[in-house]
Amino acid sequence: MVKEVGRKLIAQNKKARHDYFIEDVFECGLVLTGTEVKSLRQGRASLIDGFAMVQDGELWLSGVHIPEYTQGTWTNHIPRRDRKLLVHREELNKLIGKIKEGGFTLIPLSLYFKDGKAKIELAIARGKKSYDKRAALLERQAGREIEREVSRRRSGRS
Repeated sequence: MVKEVGRKLIAQNKKARHDYFIEDVFECGLVLTGTEVKSLRQGRASLIDGFAMVQDGELWLSGVHIPEYTQGTWTNHIPRRDRKLLVHREELNKLIGKIKEGGFTLIPLSLYFKDGKAKIELAIARGKKSYDKRAALLERQAGREIEREVSRRRSGRS
Protein backbone atom coordinates (compact mmCIF):
# COMPACT_ATOMS: atom_id res chain seq x y z
CA MET A 1 0.00 0.00 0.00
CA VAL A 2 1.37 3.40 -1.01
CA LYS A 3 1.58 5.90 1.81
CA GLU A 4 0.04 9.30 1.19
CA VAL A 5 2.44 12.21 0.93
CA GLY A 6 1.75 15.92 0.89
CA ARG A 7 -1.18 17.93 2.17
CA LYS A 8 -4.83 17.35 1.21
CA LEU A 9 -7.23 20.07 2.38
CA ILE A 10 -10.55 18.85 3.79
CA ALA A 11 -12.21 21.96 5.22
CA GLN A 12 -11.33 25.61 5.71
CA ASN A 13 -12.79 28.31 7.94
CA LYS A 14 -12.70 31.30 5.57
CA LYS A 15 -14.77 33.52 7.83
CA ALA A 16 -12.26 33.22 10.69
CA ARG A 17 -9.80 35.68 9.15
CA HIS A 18 -12.67 38.12 8.64
CA ASP A 19 -14.00 37.84 12.21
CA TYR A 20 -10.70 37.64 14.14
CA PHE A 21 -7.22 39.16 14.35
CA ILE A 22 -4.92 36.14 14.02
CA GLU A 23 -1.99 36.32 16.47
CA ASP A 24 -0.33 32.93 16.05
CA VAL A 25 -1.01 29.74 14.07
CA PHE A 26 0.05 26.20 14.92
CA GLU A 27 -0.66 22.62 13.88
CA CYS A 28 -2.27 19.89 16.03
CA GLY A 29 -3.06 16.24 15.58
CA LEU A 30 -6.56 14.88 16.20
CA VAL A 31 -7.76 11.82 18.07
CA LEU A 32 -10.45 10.35 15.78
CA THR A 33 -12.47 7.18 15.43
CA GLY A 34 -12.43 5.04 12.27
CA THR A 35 -15.70 6.32 10.83
CA GLU A 36 -14.61 9.94 11.40
CA VAL A 37 -11.46 9.34 9.35
CA LYS A 38 -13.47 7.69 6.57
CA SER A 39 -15.89 10.61 6.51
CA LEU A 40 -12.97 13.07 6.36
CA ARG A 41 -11.40 11.12 3.48
CA GLN A 42 -14.61 11.81 1.56
CA GLY A 43 -13.96 15.53 2.16
CA ARG A 44 -16.87 16.10 4.51
CA ALA A 45 -16.43 18.43 7.50
CA SER A 46 -17.44 21.89 8.71
CA LEU A 47 -15.30 24.13 10.92
CA ILE A 48 -17.96 26.82 11.37
CA ASP A 49 -18.81 27.32 15.08
CA GLY A 50 -15.68 25.35 16.03
CA PHE A 51 -13.34 26.37 18.85
CA ALA A 52 -10.71 24.80 21.08
CA MET A 53 -10.53 24.86 24.86
CA VAL A 54 -8.20 23.68 27.60
CA GLN A 55 -9.70 21.28 30.16
CA ASP A 56 -7.72 19.49 32.86
CA GLY A 57 -4.41 20.27 31.13
CA GLU A 58 -5.57 18.87 27.78
CA LEU A 59 -6.62 20.61 24.56
CA TRP A 60 -10.09 19.78 23.19
CA LEU A 61 -11.79 20.73 19.92
CA SER A 62 -15.51 21.45 20.17
CA GLY A 63 -18.25 22.42 17.74
CA VAL A 64 -16.62 20.95 14.62
CA HIS A 65 -19.08 18.93 12.54
CA ILE A 66 -17.87 15.71 10.92
CA PRO A 67 -20.97 14.04 9.42
CA GLU A 68 -21.65 10.35 9.96
CA TYR A 69 -20.03 7.93 7.52
CA THR A 70 -22.69 6.82 5.03
CA GLN A 71 -21.62 3.16 4.96
CA GLY A 72 -21.15 3.12 8.74
CA THR A 73 -23.19 0.79 10.92
CA TRP A 74 -23.94 0.94 14.64
CA THR A 75 -20.27 1.89 15.11
CA ASN A 76 -20.84 5.38 13.62
CA HIS A 77 -19.67 8.41 15.57
CA ILE A 78 -21.53 11.41 17.02
CA PRO A 79 -21.12 14.28 14.48
CA ARG A 80 -20.46 17.15 16.94
CA ARG A 81 -18.58 15.42 19.74
CA ASP A 82 -15.59 16.96 21.52
CA ARG A 83 -12.30 15.68 20.08
CA LYS A 84 -8.95 15.61 21.83
CA LEU A 85 -6.11 17.53 20.18
CA LEU A 86 -2.50 16.40 20.28
CA VAL A 87 0.12 19.08 20.97
CA HIS A 88 3.52 19.22 22.63
CA ARG A 89 3.59 20.27 26.29
CA GLU A 90 5.56 23.48 25.51
CA GLU A 91 2.97 24.55 22.94
CA LEU A 92 0.15 23.79 25.37
CA ASN A 93 1.79 25.89 28.10
CA LYS A 94 2.20 28.76 25.63
CA LEU A 95 -1.49 28.49 24.68
CA ILE A 96 -2.65 28.44 28.28
CA GLY A 97 -0.58 31.57 29.00
CA LYS A 98 -2.04 33.42 26.00
CA ILE A 99 -5.63 32.45 26.81
CA LYS A 100 -5.31 33.48 30.45
CA GLU A 101 -3.95 36.83 29.25
CA GLY A 102 -7.53 37.61 28.25
CA GLY A 103 -9.37 38.43 25.07
CA PHE A 104 -7.90 35.51 23.13
CA THR A 105 -9.63 32.41 21.83
CA LEU A 106 -8.55 29.31 19.91
CA ILE A 107 -10.26 28.85 16.55
CA PRO A 108 -9.70 26.24 13.82
CA LEU A 109 -8.55 27.62 10.47
CA SER A 110 -8.25 24.46 8.39
CA LEU A 111 -8.55 20.70 8.60
CA TYR A 112 -6.34 18.57 6.36
CA PHE A 113 -4.43 15.33 5.89
CA LYS A 114 -0.66 15.66 6.11
CA ASP A 115 1.21 12.53 5.04
CA GLY A 116 -1.91 10.47 5.73
CA LYS A 117 -2.57 11.85 9.23
CA ALA A 118 -5.45 14.19 10.10
CA LYS A 119 -4.22 17.59 11.29
CA ILE A 120 -5.93 20.82 12.23
CA GLU A 121 -4.50 24.33 12.02
CA LEU A 122 -5.45 26.31 15.14
CA ALA A 123 -5.07 30.05 15.62
CA ILE A 124 -4.77 32.16 18.73
CA ALA A 125 -7.11 34.98 17.82
CA ARG A 126 -8.71 38.12 19.19
CA GLY A 127 -12.23 39.03 18.04
CA LYS A 128 -12.75 41.99 15.73
CA LYS A 129 -15.32 44.69 16.33
CA SER A 130 -17.73 45.55 13.52
CA TYR A 131 -15.87 48.77 12.67
CA ASP A 132 -12.61 46.77 12.34
CA LYS A 133 -14.33 44.47 9.85
CA ARG A 134 -15.58 47.43 7.80
CA ALA A 135 -12.12 49.03 7.77
CA ALA A 136 -10.51 45.77 6.61
CA LEU A 137 -13.12 45.41 3.87
CA LEU A 138 -12.54 48.97 2.63
CA GLU A 139 -8.77 48.45 2.69
CA ARG A 140 -9.04 45.24 0.67
CA GLN A 141 -11.38 46.94 -1.82
CA ALA A 142 -8.96 49.87 -2.26
CA GLY A 143 -6.10 47.44 -2.86
CA ARG A 144 -8.08 45.66 -5.57
CA GLU A 145 -8.89 48.94 -7.32
CA ILE A 146 -5.22 49.96 -7.27
CA GLU A 147 -4.18 46.58 -8.72
CA ARG A 148 -6.86 46.87 -11.39
CA GLU A 149 -5.67 50.35 -12.40
CA VAL A 150 -2.01 49.31 -12.45
CA SER A 151 -2.75 46.30 -14.68
CA ARG A 152 -4.89 48.46 -16.96
CA ARG A 153 -2.07 50.97 -17.42
CA ARG A 154 0.49 48.21 -17.93
CA SER A 155 -1.57 46.69 -20.73
CA GLY A 156 -1.91 50.10 -22.40
CA ARG A 157 -5.67 50.45 -22.11
CA SER A 158 -5.51 53.70 -20.07
